[in-house]
This record gives sequence, C-alpha cells and structure tokens, in this order.
Amino acid sequence: MKRRVVITGLGIVAPIGTGKQAFWQALLDGKSGVGPITRFDASQHATRIAAEVKDFDPGLYMDKKEARRMDRFAQFAVAAGVLAIADAGLTVSEENADAIGAYVSSGIGGMETLEGQCQVLGEKGPSRVSPFLVPMMIGNMASGQLAIALGLKGPSSDIVTACASGAQSVGDAARVIERGDAVAMLAGGAESAITPLAIAGFNSARALSTRNESPGKASRPFDRGRDGFVMGEGGAVLVLEELEHALSRGAHIYAEVKGYATTNDAFHVTAPDPSAAGAIRCMNKALSDAGIAPNEVDYVNAHGTSTELNDKLETMALKSVFGEHAKKLAISSTKSMVGHLLGAAGAAELIAAALSIDTGWVHPTVNLEEPDPECDLDYVPNVARQMQVRAVLKNSLGFGGHNCCVVLARYEG
Repeated sequence: MKRRVVITGLGIVAPIGTGKQAFWQALLDGKSGVGPITRFDASQHATRIAAEVKDFDPGLYMDKKEARRMDRFAQFAVAAGVLAIADAGLTVSEENADAIGAYVSSGIGGMETLEGQCQVLGEKGPSRVSPFLVPMMIGNMASGQLAIALGLKGPSSDIVTACASGAQSVGDAARVIERGDAVAMLAGGAESAITPLAIAGFNSARALSTRNESPGKASRPFDRGRDGFVMGEGGAVLVLEELEHALSRGAHIYAEVKGYATTNDAFHVTAPDPSAAGAIRCMNKALSDAGIAPNEVDYVNAHGTSTELNDKLETMALKSVFGEHAKKLAISSTKSMVGHLLGAAGAAELIAAALSIDTGWVHPTVNLEEPDPECDLDYVPNVARQMQVRAVLKNSLGFGGHNCCVVLARYEG
C-alpha cells in the first residue's frame, strides 16, 4: 500500500504578500499585485507591467552574504522554504535530515543573473564575469540552496516543465513519500524572470497583456477582454509529510494529497492542443489516482492564464471531464491577482487550494466583467465565496505540452 501524504506547512513569497496569512487575505480581498515594472526601464517594451514582489528583504530569511551569491529566484525559494518549515513546526536534525528532501523547481532559473553577466562580458570582457555566474544561474539552485539552508539531505530535484513545474514538483515529491523514500519533503517552485529579455521574448510571442494603462485590470482570466498573461514572480513551498509521521508529532493538516498525474499534448511547443485531449487525460488520470469521482470535486483551481486559447480550452476540458457537474463547480484563477509565476505558479496555487479546504473559503477570479461566451462556467467572479470544500482539482499546463493535475482533499482521520 502506498503511504498517505498530507500537507502540514505553507510558505509563500508573492506579489500580494509574503507569508500564508498575508497571501490568503489578499486573495480573499481580491487584491491585485500588478503594477508598472520597476526592476528595469521598460519604456521601450510593448508590455510595461508585471506583478513584482515589493520590499523583499532576503536578510530576514538567510545570511546576507549568502543571499548576495544567489539569484533572486533562489532567494525566493529559501524564504518560502523557511516560512513553510516554520509553519509546519518541523525540526530538521542529524537524525532525520536524510529522510527530508527538497523538490523545488524553477521554469527559467537565474535569468536576471544571466542577462547581467552577458552585459558584463560584452562591456568589460571575459575576465570580469562573476565566478558565481553558473551557481547563481542554474535552476536547480532553488532546491539546492534550500537544502543547504535547512540541512535537507534526502531526495532532491529540480523538475522543469515550464508553467507546470511547481505543481509537478509537489506531485513528484508526494510520490517520494508514498513509496517510502522520505518522511517529509519541501516541494514547490520559485521564479524571478521580470527582466528585459524575458519580457521582450514573451512579447515577441504575443503572450503578454499590453494593458499598460490599467495594470490592476490586465490579468482577466475567462473575460472576453483578456489579451494575454501578466508576468509575476515569487516562491512557494509546501511541506508534505507522511501521514503517520505528521500525526505522531501533532502537526496541523491542511489537506491530503490524494491524486496526481502528468501527460503531454505532443502537439506544439507553445499552443495547447485544440481538442484539449492532453488536459482531459491528465484530469481523468489524477481523479482516478485519487479514487475520487468527478461529482465529489467541489472546487477547481484553474490554470487560468488570461490567454485566449488557454482559458477557452481549459473550460472545454472541464466540461468533458465533469459533464453536467461542471456547472456546479466553483472555479477560480489565482493568476488574476498574482499574475503568472511561471515555474512557481502551480505551487502557489496549490497553497491557495489547500487553504480553501482548510478555511472553507474560495478566492475569486477578479476582473471578470464580461465573460467570454465560450467560458461559461462558475469562475467565482470578483467576490470570495464561503463554501465547504471537500476536494480540489488543481490544473497546471505548460509550454512544451506539459499537463499536470493534483487532487487535494480534506483529511479524514
């Protein structure tokens, strides 16, 4: 029998707040974290808005000297992990360190460091490139630096599946515990790619919103007026724990990880399959793995990017999987407020999903003013809703055709 896995700690650094309480309250209040880009001069870019993390002080979570040797995405990972393990009340010692691991992903890695050092190379020559370039740039430093900071000596990985990375890290980490290779895992994602090159690249692909004059209204999943996603940044880490281990120490259980699946569209590098077949298979596989019937799901935390194709096809997939029950689902997009955190998105949204189960509230999809006729389900428009949440399906869909679905449920003793 596979071991049961529960969520006992939540840590997040997000554009709307740091720490689970600030993050959750802002979501329930419908607060947008989108504003003008301040991290670089974006005046020449078609998109001049993003969801930045403001007033972040890495020195609150790690040694300041070590922080200077990390790219911003890795700082977010360490900060979120420190918050998560404190929330779980989990102590790492020499006795248990090799049974606790870290699966924390980044879709892009140290983009800011890479761009900065490319400029140094061009202007000052190769001898002036930082010796910390490579260890600051590579994406596995989200989990690597967190493991170093907390002394985690168990299974460790960096799963890169673009926008599905954070959710897949949680699902794969749950598998590690299920098969008995660890008693606890810190799992999630971190991203900081609000940089000139990244914004220019996504603009060239016509993926980003250009609603520069009203940034708070720019991310509008399922709305007829959506014109692309908004780049976000941050870090999100969940503490996953083997059930008996959690119970033995009296840990608070937010939710149980019941099901998980991944599939690939095998269709296109950026566009989703117009039949939504890959997403449909992924949702069905995750529900089957969970042993949960579609009509037992109360809430879907959608991928909900605010792009034309994604929102329409995700809606189509939900209708296929849930049938008539789709009309009874509460569905919302966390990205409507925090933007798209890329490799951290799925993990941040799983934190929201776990808090929905724990608190009995579902956060809204903001800026849903004129629903797209092809997006005709209940997306919890603009106002949070109090409701019993027994089971949640979380969708994460990434470039390269990657689909990831995680099912969380209320823990029943």
